[in-house]
Amino acid sequence: MTENAQVSGSYWLETAPGAPRPPLTEDIEADVAVIGGGIAGLSTAFELARAGRSVAVLEAGRIAASVTGHTTAKVSVLHTLVYDRLRRTRGPEGARLYARSQTEAVEHAAALVDELGVDCEWETRDAYTYVCDADRVDELRAEAAAAAEAGLPASFVTGTGLPFPVAGAVRVTGQAQFHPRKYLLALADALESLGGRIFERTTVRGLDEGEPCRVSTEEGATVTARDVVVATHYPIFDRALLFARLSPRRELVVAGPVEAARDVDGMYITPDEGTRSVRTAPLEDGRRLLIVTGQHFTPGTGDTRERFDRLSAWARDRFPGVDLTHAWATQDIDPTDTVPMVGPLHQGARHAYVATGFGGWGMSGGVMAGLLLSAQITGRECAWSGLYDPRRLKTQVREAPRFLKTQAQVAGHFVGDRLKPAPPVDALPPGEGAVVRVDGHRLAVHRDDDGALHAVSPRCTHLGCLVDFNPAERAWECPCHGSRFATDGTVIQGPATEPLERRDI
Repeated sequence: MTENAQVSGSYWLETAPGAPRPPLTEDIEADVAVIGGGIAGLSTAFELARAGRSVAVLEAGRIAASVTGHTTAKVSVLHTLVYDRLRRTRGPEGARLYARSQTEAVEHAAALVDELGVDCEWETRDAYTYVCDADRVDELRAEAAAAAEAGLPASFVTGTGLPFPVAGAVRVTGQAQFHPRKYLLALADALESLGGRIFERTTVRGLDEGEPCRVSTEEGATVTARDVVVATHYPIFDRALLFARLSPRRELVVAGPVEAARDVDGMYITPDEGTRSVRTAPLEDGRRLLIVTGQHFTPGTGDTRERFDRLSAWARDRFPGVDLTHAWATQDIDPTDTVPMVGPLHQGARHAYVATGFGGWGMSGGVMAGLLLSAQITGRECAWSGLYDPRRLKTQVREAPRFLKTQAQVAGHFVGDRLKPAPPVDALPPGEGAVVRVDGHRLAVHRDDDGALHAVSPRCTHLGCLVDFNPAERAWECPCHGSRFATDGTVIQGPATEPLERRDI
C-alpha cells in the first residue's frame, strides 16, 4: 500500500454517520416497496411519498452507505464522453432527451436542497472532461459540439483550473458537487416526516409479482405492496436478462487536505490513464479535501494494492505535497448500450420496476430515476421514459459488440478461473487470501493477522463464478457480476443475497 494512504474508509461515512433505523421484523403493507436505500431508492421513495403514496424502503445494510456512500458525489450532466456516442446511436433527439433528463435532475436536487434546508456542502461548479493527449482533441471537440447541440451550456476549452496543462477539455457550466450522505440523510428524514418507513439491515430474498406484490425478507417478514421498485444498484432479480446487459466496474479513491488556494475550481475527469477524476470538498478548517478517483477494473481481478499505489503516485505527482489521509473504493455498473435502465423490470411487468446501470453517474442518474419512476407509478407522462426503458431491444442490437464482449469476459471467468493453478495454503502470509485446493476441493481461504485460517466456498452464490481475494480491502469479489463478500462469507455487495458457505480447513 502507499506510504500515506491506507484503506481507511469513506470520508462521507466518517463525517456523517447518521442514526440507525430498525430492521423489519413483522409483516406490513404499503402502496410501494422500494428495495435499496441508495440515492435511486431514496429519491424514488421521497417523490412517491410526496405524491401521497405510502412507502416502505428496505435496505440490506445502512441507507446511503454502500455505493452512494463511496461516490465522488458530482451532480453533473457531463458524463465523460457520452453525447457524441448518443448522437450516433440514439440520434440527436436521444441525446437531447438524455441532456434534458439529467439537467432536470441536477436542477431538482438543487431545489430540494433549498426547499428542505439541507446543509450538504452544495457548491456550484463547472464540469470538465479533459485530455492531455493531443491526438484525442478532435474527440473532445466532437463531444463539445454534440453536448451543445443537445442543449447543454457546453464548449471546448484549453484552459482549466488544474495545476497541469491539458490538450483540451469539454466544459459544461453550472453543475454541482455535494456531501452525498448529508443530502440523503436529510432526504430520509423528510421521507419519514411524510409517513414513509425505512428499514435497515433487512435483506430481501424474494419477489412475488402478483396483485398485490409480495416482498419476502431473510428475517421472514413480508411487505405487501401494489408496486415494487428494485433499486439495489445491481438488480437482485434478473427477469429481463439484465445480468447479461450490465458489467461491474470498481474504482479507487484517494483523498487528502490541500490549502484553499490550491482548489481546482471545478470537477474534472479524463478517460486517459484508466480514468482520473478530480474534485475538492470543503473542510471545517478552511482547507479543501482533494479527491482523486481512478484505476477502474473488474472486481476480483489483479492486485488492488498496486492500483492504489499508482493512483496515489499520480495524485502526489500532480499535486505535490498533498498528504493522502483517506483511501476507499467505489463500484459502478455499466450498461452495454450506454444508457441506464430505469422503468418496468421486464416485458410482462405491471407493478415491478428497476433502476440500474448508471455507469458511474449515479448522483444525477439516481435523482432522475426517482422522478421517472414516481411519474410512471403515479400515472404521469415522462418524455424520456422510452430512452431509459429496460425493455428496449433496438439499441441492444445496435451495440451488440459491447454486449458480446461483456458476455465473453463473464464466460472467460466462469471457465478460465477454474483452470488457474491453486497456491498451497502454507504459502498464504497474514492478511492474504486465495482460492486453494485442499483434499481435491477448492476453498477460498483467508489468513488473518494472527495467522488463523478462515475458509469459505469459492462459488459466488449469485451464479456460481469463482471469487478472488482483494487484499487491499480484504474482501472476496466475483469478477462476473461484482458481488462482494467479507472474509467470513457475509454479503457486502450484491447482486448476491446469500453468503458464501463456510468450510472447515
